[in-house]
Amino acid sequence: MITARRMAAVDANAAALGVPRKQLMESSGNAVARVVRDVAGGEGAEIAIVAGRGNNGGDAFVAARFLDGFDTRTYLLGRPESVSTDIARENYDALVEAEYDVETVTDSREFGLGDPDVVVDAMLGTGVTGALREPEASVAERINALDATVVAVDVPSGVDADTGESEGVAVEADHVVTFHDEKPGLSSLDSKVHVADIGIPAAAETFTGPGDLRSLTRDPQSHKGDHGEVLVVGGGPYTGAPALAAGSALRAGADLVRVACPEPVAREIQGYSENFILVPFEGSRFAPDHVDDLLGRANDHDVVVFGPGLGSADETLDAVEEFLARYDGRAVVDADALQVVPDVETEATLVCTPHQGELEKMGGTTAEAWRERRSLVSEFAGDLGHTLLVKGAYDVVSDGSETRVNRTGNPGMTVGGTGDVLAGVTGALLSTQDPLDAAAIGAYANGRAGDIVVDERGFGLVATDLLERVPEALWGERDD
Repeated sequence: MITARRMAAVDANAAALGVPRKQLMESSGNAVARVVRDVAGGEGAEIAIVAGRGNNGGDAFVAARFLDGFDTRTYLLGRPESVSTDIARENYDALVEAEYDVETVTDSREFGLGDPDVVVDAMLGTGVTGALREPEASVAERINALDATVVAVDVPSGVDADTGESEGVAVEADHVVTFHDEKPGLSSLDSKVHVADIGIPAAAETFTGPGDLRSLTRDPQSHKGDHGEVLVVGGGPYTGAPALAAGSALRAGADLVRVACPEPVAREIQGYSENFILVPFEGSRFAPDHVDDLLGRANDHDVVVFGPGLGSADETLDAVEEFLARYDGRAVVDADALQVVPDVETEATLVCTPHQGELEKMGGTTAEAWRERRSLVSEFAGDLGHTLLVKGAYDVVSDGSETRVNRTGNPGMTVGGTGDVLAGVTGALLSTQDPLDAAAIGAYANGRAGDIVVDERGFGLVATDLLERVPEALWGERDD
């Protein structure tokens, strides 16, 4: 099963791997045509293809070319210049140039399909949700009124591919040809579902890529706080680590970042940036006496980033354990705080970011080969009950049921502090994303920022170099 949003990311990742979208569209259209041929009852059958202006329509334009021998007519809902993607337009133009029977529909009130044997519904794909608008709503009603076999491309128009529900009229399909993997909502439909392999490589799902960034959106009407308030808990023995985590959280898009730290180092941490809001607590290190107050503050934030620079004093680890046992929000756990996670029962949603040595201290096992390590991390994440982001030459991200691998980054990032940047980026993303997505995108962006720095300057980077490049890594390589 794959959701519509994840499918869009995988499709974009496939393109980034060098598999052209036009090639995938050719495979999709061929798959639709195969099902149409099977249900049409022999050559000479009358087939009506109703195509929208997006890539769903593009799949149908391809299908028409594979249906020679049938009495096929393709209807485009809208004007040719309104076809929204280059590859769909190219396939439409190919039909016109080859003198296939193509008709444009600009007034649905005068639109009739005749009496076809098969109707192909390619009006809208998996990326469109909500009630059908005109002309699609009226056309869907006319399709439903016909005594014809209906084949839907990817999902029946008007049906939410993730839920199987519709808000108003939707096409009632007899067959659905969906691509790469079944969508969650299709099993609830009274339709035969055909899953077509269109040549998307497994690597497009396994490896993070620019497609994963598609989930990063901003409402133009956003207000302060809508994109996350992050509390970084760290410092004491170290001051740079919490500053790096806080700075990277801001660079990754969090609206507000506060740093809870021991009072003696608060001024020093503040000195790293005027953008930080400091929340000092008494004493030289985090201790059990601070837990009550910190829980109250944490509950006013979307995410806590726990661990950068805290140290491993016994009383600090006791306090971390008590905090996590009583906390039920979202947190990124890093550095010395990681070692208490396996021993604490918590209702919190955790993303743990160990390197391989820290993973072993947590009770996990590792391996040099990334494929073997992927299996080990997945198994341990399932046992742990939390999402793991295990840092390495290939980062492995898993929640125990789904696992992704990140290949961005370079040997220059072995310098200290890059893990603190990753924790902050992941914390900001966890404010708006599911844990697995936040960890996967965080790993991708952190490594990508390092790659940008090394491409520009060569090795010798320091962790602060990454901060300026995090926005570019997140927003500069989007595939929309």
